[in-house]
Amino acid sequence: MVSFKGAQFPRDVILHAVFFYVRYAVSYRDLEEILAERGVRVDHATLNRWVVKYASALAAVAQRRKARTAPSWRLDETYVKVRGNWCYLYRAVDRNGQTLDFMLSEHRDEAAALSFLAKAVTSNGLPRSCAIDKSGANTAGLAGMNAALRRVGSDRRIIAG
Repeated sequence: MVSFKGAQFPRDVILHAVFFYVRYAVSYRDLEEILAERGVRVDHATLNRWVVKYASALAAVAQRRKARTAPSWRLDETYVKVRGNWCYLYRAVDRNGQTLDFMLSEHRDEAAALSFLAKAVTSNGLPRSCAIDKSGANTAGLAGMNAALRRVGSDRRIIAG
């Protein structure tokens, strides 16, 4: 768990402030005002220090506590417009319909698909099988991931479904 040793405020106040800042689009000065309405007098600079100090540690704890994903995934990519520019949206979804990970890329090629798959596997674990749309990029990315698993001596492979 995250250590709050030496903190001048109670653990619950710090957790509430960091959660509120990370979850909602709110400035430090607005958060200072929100906390003041709840009887907590804290400076916006202190709020900034809390977010810098605790946000990444809390994210790591949340990642460890995350529920296990289903062993079969669905990978796809689509072409979307973001801020006026067209790019590829890679997405991994488990069999329960939960989005596991996504990535925007300028290219639809093996390197982009492999990069996305490595990112998804890093944060969610290795799936048993992946259903893909048989696009060349996804097929090559899956083959590249299996080759990388073979190179590191793992006997596990991702089955294309």
